[in-house]
Amino acid sequence: MNTDILQKAATEARGLAIDAVHACSSGHLGLPLGCAEIGAVLFSETLNFNPEAPKWLNRDRFILSAGHGSMFIYSWLHLSGYDVSLDQLKNFRQLHSGTPGHPENFETVGVEATTGPLGQGVGNAVGYALSAKRAAAKYNTTTHTIFNNHVVALAGDGCLQEGIAQEAIAFAGHNQLDNLILIYDANDVTLDAMAEVTQGWDPVKYFESVGWMVIMLENPHDPVAVDTALREAKSDAVKQPVVIVAKTLIGKGIPEVAGTAKAHGEGGAKFAEEARAGLGLPETTFFVSDEVKAHFAAKAEEKKATFAEWQAQYDAWAKDNPELAKELQDGVSGAIPSDLREAIPAFADDYQDATRGAGGVVINEVAKLVPSFLTGSADLFGSTKNYIKEGGDFGPSNHLGRNIWFGIREHAMGAICNGIAYDGIFRASGATFLVFADYLRPSIRLAALSKLPVTFIFTHDSVGVGEDGPTHQPVETVSGLRVIPNLDVIRPGDPEEVAGAYASALLRTDGPTALVFTRQKVKTQSQIPVQTRREGVTRGGYIAKKEDGDLEAIVLASGSELDLALQGAEGKPGVRVVSMPCMERFDRQGDDYKEEVLPKACTKRVAIEAGVSGLWYKYVGTEGQVIGIDRFGLSAPGATVFSELGITSDAVSDALA
Repeated sequence: MNTDILQKAATEARGLAIDAVHACSSGHLGLPLGCAEIGAVLFSETLNFNPEAPKWLNRDRFILSAGHGSMFIYSWLHLSGYDVSLDQLKNFRQLHSGTPGHPENFETVGVEATTGPLGQGVGNAVGYALSAKRAAAKYNTTTHTIFNNHVVALAGDGCLQEGIAQEAIAFAGHNQLDNLILIYDANDVTLDAMAEVTQGWDPVKYFESVGWMVIMLENPHDPVAVDTALREAKSDAVKQPVVIVAKTLIGKGIPEVAGTAKAHGEGGAKFAEEARAGLGLPETTFFVSDEVKAHFAAKAEEKKATFAEWQAQYDAWAKDNPELAKELQDGVSGAIPSDLREAIPAFADDYQDATRGAGGVVINEVAKLVPSFLTGSADLFGSTKNYIKEGGDFGPSNHLGRNIWFGIREHAMGAICNGIAYDGIFRASGATFLVFADYLRPSIRLAALSKLPVTFIFTHDSVGVGEDGPTHQPVETVSGLRVIPNLDVIRPGDPEEVAGAYASALLRTDGPTALVFTRQKVKTQSQIPVQTRREGVTRGGYIAKKEDGDLEAIVLASGSELDLALQGAEGKPGVRVVSMPCMERFDRQGDDYKEEVLPKACTKRVAIEAGVSGLWYKYVGTEGQVIGIDRFGLSAPGATVFSELGITSDAVSDALA
């Protein structure tokens, strides 16, 4: 290891960060400057990757959880040979630059996860590590090892103060994810003040108590010390996740702010000229020396050679294990049976259960048809009904299991599922009660932003929860999820709509889907053809009951209220009933289909849903009526609550009078 060139690279990376933040008068300098030597060792010595094959299956993954320090990863991706140009660094935080303010996986090659909201990247890293452990358990053989990579995350005090990180850390320790390395940038500073103002913990005792190995790195500005710590963390002898506590100097290189809270953001950028001179850099901005370029070019060749060796191993494995190879490639390519919607067996006409119960039936059929599909629950498998019966349990002694026991950790569940989805080998899903959706809402939002095909399963979807009362009756939550861009929210009304919902979620590749199920039983609408119900969910909305004669009024409903709408329309030949399980999918349909289902000429419209009413007005218009619940619920049996709050078939009938 050439320590001189690594130190030079660290200095020049500091210069790139200073120049980029100074140029746009925006950004965060503290971490890129404080962790520069860590970056030099990581991208030169530690991480296995190939810039020319950025999605190499066995690459080491690096996640910058402290995404505000984005110039750290942009600089090192540029120096390492990824397709991140010097011009992109010069246009840091500018429109369409490829170097946005916080890292986005779909904007910048080499960025593994969209990070910035603190703690999310820690959860994503745990998801990546889980995915890698399961891939190794599933696909490695006695003669061929095609998965043995590591996941490295860099986080600061801000990340670790967030509850989501604490949940994910506990999960990783319990499940012995020994391929996970967390570098804790322990610079003792948060944004507002020195960290001692808000924390007084002992990270060594904490991490050891939750099953992690701890390495103290007292001098993270010494490349030799950094390399020694990382080699120890990657050792085959390690059988638990590892945290490296790195006592960095935030803002190192700008004496005016180094070691203080002022170094966190762009406060030091105004000292750019003095800092460049103090670091021994030339007056030329965005400077990278020929020596550093040559060093990383040589390292890139070494890494490509490592990749070539792996590729030969993979080819031999694939030849010896064609069925496993096909399954792996199907997972990576996102291949789902195109006939999944039809392949799920139909329910009997007299089937009657909650949609969560139907979901339990459907998910087991899906698991047979989609080997890459994994599921988990936040300590609620018995209630959310999403357990894969023949899938086994993922745990410290079985990394092959398809059922993930997240514990009461909804926050981490969302981020971990996202990490699995980022990795792109398996399809992830996680479940809890709908009322707890806001516990993982930031993860859902990031899944939607990053176009991750995660399935979020929510049960106990309305005041039908009953006796548990208003604390557990999510009247506002479905609508709250519907306003997240690029999230499909499907609230099916009967078992066949449940089948259509799962198929729609799995066949979607450009974003997440929230499946929203009842606890109370619903009627199977067997008078409607199975294909109509399933395809209707795929299209978001469909005609569940066509009018007999001239169209006079339309009733719209979702979920369990579909049956109330159908009952309320009985005996009214001019009334059409439209099932609207997914507003987002319906809104994406062509104008012709939307006009076919909801003709503009019919302005007498009624919508019914056991939740807040606001979003339904886009369908019923100013002349229409929404039967909803714009208040919190009540503690009573579910049927009583529905009646008391006016969510009844009689209310539909009266509105149509």
